[in-house]
Amino acid sequence: MAHDTATGTAEPSQKEIRLVIAASSAGTVFEWYDFFIYGTLAGLIGKAFFPAENEILQTLLVWAGFAIGFGFRPLGAILFGYLGDRLGRKYTFLVTVTLMGIATAGVGLIPSAETIGLAAPAIVILLRIIQGLALGGEYGGAAIYVAEHAPLEKRGYYTSYIQAAVIGGFVLSIAVVLACRFLIPAEAFESWGWRMPFLLSLALLGISLWMRLKLSESPVFRAMKEAGEVSHNPFVESLTYPGNPKRIFVALFGITAGLTTIWYTAFFSSLSFLKGPMRMEPTTAEITLGIVGLIGMGFYLYFGKLSDRIGRKKPLVWGNFLILIVLFPTFWAIGNLANPRLEEASRSAPVTVSGTDCYYNPFADLFGERQTKCGKVLQSLTAAGVPYSLASSDAVALRIGNQPVDLGEVEWADDGSVKAQVEAGLTQTGYDLNTQRPPIANIAGIIALLLVLAALSGANYGPVAALLAEMFPPKIRYSSMSIPYHIGAGYFGGFLPLIASYIIAKSGDVYAGLWYTWVFVAIALVVGWWGIPDGPPREFSDEHS
Repeated sequence: MAHDTATGTAEPSQKEIRLVIAASSAGTVFEWYDFFIYGTLAGLIGKAFFPAENEILQTLLVWAGFAIGFGFRPLGAILFGYLGDRLGRKYTFLVTVTLMGIATAGVGLIPSAETIGLAAPAIVILLRIIQGLALGGEYGGAAIYVAEHAPLEKRGYYTSYIQAAVIGGFVLSIAVVLACRFLIPAEAFESWGWRMPFLLSLALLGISLWMRLKLSESPVFRAMKEAGEVSHNPFVESLTYPGNPKRIFVALFGITAGLTTIWYTAFFSSLSFLKGPMRMEPTTAEITLGIVGLIGMGFYLYFGKLSDRIGRKKPLVWGNFLILIVLFPTFWAIGNLANPRLEEASRSAPVTVSGTDCYYNPFADLFGERQTKCGKVLQSLTAAGVPYSLASSDAVALRIGNQPVDLGEVEWADDGSVKAQVEAGLTQTGYDLNTQRPPIANIAGIIALLLVLAALSGANYGPVAALLAEMFPPKIRYSSMSIPYHIGAGYFGGFLPLIASYIIAKSGDVYAGLWYTWVFVAIALVVGWWGIPDGPPREFSDEHS
């Protein structure tokens, strides 16, 4: 172990640094696995805990539960950031990983809503809140722990393993689900087998604790503690330290606003897009995203290492700029490859709906409101992933291409009757509503397109742990970087599936939800260009700006 004359502390050896990176990254993989398994199994969770008469409302309720966990991440960042800056990095993220593992296993043990009624979704939401609190403390702890062990010239590369570990958690969640689907008969998996990935988190928790207990405290924190420089109130100091309000603003709107929204779009939204409106067979879609995630981790390591050479700002800014250009064309191309007949039918036989009060409220059933007749038609089209245009008329009418659809025999009180008639009309005019298994060439094309998004996500995600650690002073680093990161990730990113799904449901355009991502990436581009420090990587300085 070498001696660092600048800090007066012992500099970790290469062996110790490898252990730090391995243990921190593995724990991050397991913790994000715990958080993402909910999204990977969203469809089955909806059936078990959020039963609803229409599948669109059910989907929105599931994503609302997903968003609630993210909504509590900032509170977790404040709580565990305070503990991390006061008590140390190591023991704080030991607590967070324990909470996460227990809460995740709990989801797998909850009886269904059919058995215990509204208590089921209530318990799920409570456990999601615990997960959100835990995750709010996990990322900052792991990222700072690695950053404070790493030499400046390698900090971007070493911390990029933490960033790649986030994708690792997503890939692991898909791999476990696929393994369970393979080992458990389909009917049994739908009934009870989906619970096994949640229960597996107890084993992952044991491994993570075993690895992290081998670690010692961060050398930077040890030096501060020995010098009596530990912050007395990290939260207050984070907001009052000279120059910190600007840095927190930049971290929130110039860094996390972009990286979280493109990350969830590239991985979660794309998976939902393929399995939902594009009707790709679920296992095929999951394997596709698993391959993208596995390869995509390499981009995070590459850009983290590149940032050590060219600085942190350039990959983030250029990555965001390119995202704005390619986001919509990439998804349009993915749609054409995933379900070419649907795309072709949409062009050759466009759908027009007309009538009075022609609007669709996805939450009407939840609040006991009656959907209008025209709204019921729009609901059926949205559930089918078919775009439409609206026209005004005295009576409800549906036209597909040049062919009117007879709605005279529809029982309007029965949503199933409306859906059946709409889908029959779509099928007769060339729309393929069957489960899709695209040819290998198309799947390869989808993977290539998603890797473009993964690479651009890596450009602004790979260097970010090093950048955030360098932006804030050590004594309040845990709190200062965790608060903006988890507000951005918790609200801008975590609410993306819910808000994007709502935009799609209201507009009937399966690509309309991408505007949510585009706007936040545009904000990040402008604020990041203005506020992220330029030049080579460097430690925090006391420039009050």
